[in-house]
Amino acid sequence: MQASLYLIPVTLGETSIEQVLPTYNKEIILQIKYFIVENIRSARRFLKKVDNSINIDELTFYELNKHTKAEQIENYLNPMSNGYHIGIISEAGCPAVADPGSDIVAIAQRKNYKVVPLVGPSSILLSLMASGFNGQSFAFRGYLPVDGAERIKTIKHLEHLIHGEHQTQIFIETPYRNQKLTEDIIKHCTPSTKLCIAMNITCENEYIRTLPVKQWTKQLPDMDKQLCIFLLYK
Repeated sequence: MQASLYLIPVTLGETSIEQVLPTYNKEIILQIKYFIVENIRSARRFLKKVDNSINIDELTFYELNKHTKAEQIENYLNPMSNGYHIGIISEAGCPAVADPGSDIVAIAQRKNYKVVPLVGPSSILLSLMASGFNGQSFAFRGYLPVDGAERIKTIKHLEHLIHGEHQTQIFIETPYRNQKLTEDIIKHCTPSTKLCIAMNITCENEYIRTLPVKQWTKQLPDMDKQLCIFLLYK
């Protein structure tokens, strides 16, 4: 069989494997001995969650995150030249989407290796599906600026795109800044602009709600230290 680079989705939060990942993923994972991961400890925990019989000590892990040097990455795909599959595992959700795994995929494509994306949960797509916003034209913006003035400027720019180009705007924030970001949106967006807050998607305490900005003022959920994704539309 041709060696392939498999993009392996991970559960969001403590969701059970059976709820969000097909059995086929497990079959593929059991064939892989080399993994490129964002965090080795959490990757090991995920693999044990997939199948407790997996012998972690027989596996090889290459770490890929913001601390990884560019010259290291190129060698991560070496096992494929010897016929071995490699799996990419992100911290949560789908690898290579808002994730450093995209650097590895780019190298694999340049080297003409087979790249196989597996099915799994994506907070970006799941929140868009549940928001009621435009799913034909949308943009994921990642994190907004930390600086207050720059963040407000960006929010206003995104609102312009919503009304000018009819494009849904999707973005995230670090858990401890969720509340501040939402307050800035409420304060600086047009009252009729709609905001969807999607929190802990696929988990037991999942929360997804869409309201005009003006209606959020007295209805904000407790987002402190929660995994949230935000969507804006007209």
